[in-house]
Amino acid sequence: MQEVHRLIEQAAATPAPVLVHGETGTGKELVARTLHELSARADGPFVAVNCAAMPETLLESEIFGHERGAFTDARDRREGCFELAHGGTLLLDEVAEMQPGTQAKFLRVLEEGAFRRLGGKTEIKVDVRVVAATNKDPVAAVRDGAFREDLYYRLNVFSLAVPPLRHRVEDIPLLVTGFFEEFNRKYDKRVASVDDAALEILMSHAWPGNVRELRNVVERAFIACEGDVIVPRLPLGISPPPVVAAPIDPDTLTIAIGLPLREVEKQFVLRTLAAEHNNKTRAADRLEISTKTLHNMLQRWGLLHPHVLAG
Repeated sequence: MQEVHRLIEQAAATPAPVLVHGETGTGKELVARTLHELSARADGPFVAVNCAAMPETLLESEIFGHERGAFTDARDRREGCFELAHGGTLLLDEVAEMQPGTQAKFLRVLEEGAFRRLGGKTEIKVDVRVVAATNKDPVAAVRDGAFREDLYYRLNVFSLAVPPLRHRVEDIPLLVTGFFEEFNRKYDKRVASVDDAALEILMSHAWPGNVRELRNVVERAFIACEGDVIVPRLPLGISPPPVVAAPIDPDTLTIAIGLPLREVEKQFVLRTLAAEHNNKTRAADRLEISTKTLHNMLQRWGLLHPHVLAG
């Protein structure tokens, strides 16, 4: 994420198009808004449109606008998102969901800075910074024919890949703290923290819905919280981390097929620690890693507290 922020700062200083890609819920719109707020266009409008949320004809009208009579029910002239975003930033979310014809028209606007409303004859010039986002692998989408190759290269001046939450679990405590600040204001509460056992559950979950899912889980627990600490008995809505039964052979670890690789690593490290009676120096030697690396792993998993390790 530090690399993502570095690229955001670099890209914000330019007018170049940016392509943001990552799984659903990773915060692609937040990246786009940050690009806008750090740019010279920060005082201009920020306009977002979801390309996957509407049919092609309606999407073209949403993006380019239309003249009166351009199609059935077009009773008045309407400005599209390009006009509304003039002097600012336009986010086209799920850009790879556009139909090929709409992608071609969009490419023309990027190259010429001009377009026509649906049913219109007049060229309209716009000054818009375009940020496009997709939850698909853009290279795979080009290969599969869902994403025009020329549009991909035109947008890919700056490419920002937002990693899924399961690849940056060390961010979870910081994200939860940020949610506390938001929800305390929203619900007029004074929740201050999450206890170690509940945090371990949060950090062990795979988060297929990424930051959006984490936010919903924390908000649900926050609403049900009657004190100032979130604990496991609150409705987190996710299962505790899987418990691997102790094998007969203390030097053998049984791993179920399908267990995420991160969880395999974690179980292996914890079993080695247990075999060495929680002696980190001996465990690190046995794992052939440094004590500092082992310490960083435990810190990332929220397992530095003795009572958590004992469990």
